[in-house]
Amino acid sequence: MLSTDTSESRPTTTSTLHSSPMEAGRQRQGRLWSNLKEVCDLLHITAAVSVNTEELLFQHVQFKTGQRVHTIGQAFDTLYIVNSGFLKTVLIDEFGNEQVLSFPMKGDMLGVDGIHTRHYASEAVALSDCDLILLPFKKLTALGRVHMELENVMYGVMSRELVREQAMIGMLGALSAEARVARFLVSLADRFAAMGYSSKLFNLRMTRHEIGSYLGLTLETVSRTLSAFNEIGLITVDQRTIGIKDAEALKTLRRLPPSRSRAKQNLAAKQKAEQEQPGDGQVLTAA
Repeated sequence: MLSTDTSESRPTTTSTLHSSPMEAGRQRQGRLWSNLKEVCDLLHITAAVSVNTEELLFQHVQFKTGQRVHTIGQAFDTLYIVNSGFLKTVLIDEFGNEQVLSFPMKGDMLGVDGIHTRHYASEAVALSDCDLILLPFKKLTALGRVHMELENVMYGVMSRELVREQAMIGMLGALSAEARVARFLVSLADRFAAMGYSSKLFNLRMTRHEIGSYLGLTLETVSRTLSAFNEIGLITVDQRTIGIKDAEALKTLRRLPPSRSRAKQNLAAKQKAEQEQPGDGQVLTAA
C-alpha cells in the first residue's frame, strides 16, 4: 500500500489562513495568495457576481520538481489549481508500474478524483517547479450553498476536465501510434499558445517514457515516431526541445509513409533547399 504521509507533499509556509486583511494583501502581492476573481480568471470562468472576491483569499503552495502533491489513498480535502509549472497524474499498480493519466499545466484543476470516495484515486507529481493554488473543498462547498452561480461554474470546470480525459480515451482507441503522437504534439502546442507562449518551439517537460504511458505506446515507438517526424520535416527535435514545422500536417496525419518513401521525400526536400539557396550550399560543401 502506498504511504499517505504528506509531510513531503505539503511544504511548510510562513503564512496562515488567519492572517489579517492587510497582511494577506501583502502576501497576495507576493503571489502567496489569490482572490476569487484571480482564481476564476485562471480557470477561464466568470466570477460569481454576488461574491465579494476581495474577501476570499486562496493560498499558494510551491512544489519542487519530483515532489508529490498528493498520493493514492490520501484523504481528500483540497482541490488544486495550477498557477505555473507542469505536473503528471498517475495510477500505480501493486508492482509499482505507472500509468500516466494527464499532464496538468497552467489553468488546470487537480484532485477532482478524490471527491467521490474522499480519498485521492491518483497521484500527482511535479515535473517542474510548480506554484499551485489550494481550494479547500469544505470552503468551496460552503460558498456554493450560498452562491449557486459559483457552484455551477465550478461544476463546469470539473466537467471540462472529464471531457478532456474522454477525448483522450477516444483518441487512443481510434488512431494509429503515429497519429497519437502527432495529436499529442498539436495539443501541447495549442495549450502553450493559450498560455501566451510559443506554439512553434517548446520544451517537453515529460520524458518519452511518460508520453508513451499516456498514449498507450512504448518508449521505443515514441522515440522512433519523433525521429520520423523530424526526418520528413514535420518537426525538429533537439533532445527535449520540439519545433513544430507543419502543424496542419500533424493534425491530419493518419499514418507515416514507409521508410523508403520518407528517405526519398527527405532527399528531395534537401535538394530543393540547396537549389533555393545555392550560396549557402556552396559554403557548407566547402567547409
